[in-house]
Amino acid sequence: MIRTNGLVGAPAALSRFAFIIGRWRCEAKVRSANGDWQTFKATWLGRFILDGYAIADEYRMTGSSGELIVLGLNLRTYDPAKQIWNIKWLNALAGTWVDLGPEELGGVRFDGQSVIYTFKEPLAAHAFTRATYTNISKTHFTWRGDKSDDGKAWSEFMVVEAYRTKE
Repeated sequence: MIRTNGLVGAPAALSRFAFIIGRWRCEAKVRSANGDWQTFKATWLGRFILDGYAIADEYRMTGSSGELIVLGLNLRTYDPAKQIWNIKWLNALAGTWVDLGPEELGGVRFDGQSVIYTFKEPLAAHAFTRATYTNISKTHFTWRGDKSDDGKAWSEFMVVEAYRTKE
């Protein structure tokens, strides 16, 4: 057990996602159907909740006129008995929940300096998304989304560059 957010008792593995804690200004690039990249502004806000046993992080992406394109919340917790991550995404605009990194799709993996997981897409035109967090430092991280229809052939469709803010 480690001390997270000043409290003792949370599973040590929770520190794997502690880099998300804080306020982030983001530039999100999304590949359109014709292959062109569009750039959007986004924010990411992460914090420990539930006495440090979970991480809640909100993601908000807006269009050029300020309209909401993506609005949601990740809830991240670690089950030390089963040694697995439980991560859920609440799509606030659609009112739906998605399991991120379920065990049947390989769970959450840590590959050197990257965090990787795959999930089934309930609303997108493709069947699966693979999320990779990389280039992780105290002031920056990159989130990359790859899409697939079969879970075997992947292509990049979104890149989010997150920069820590001092607010």
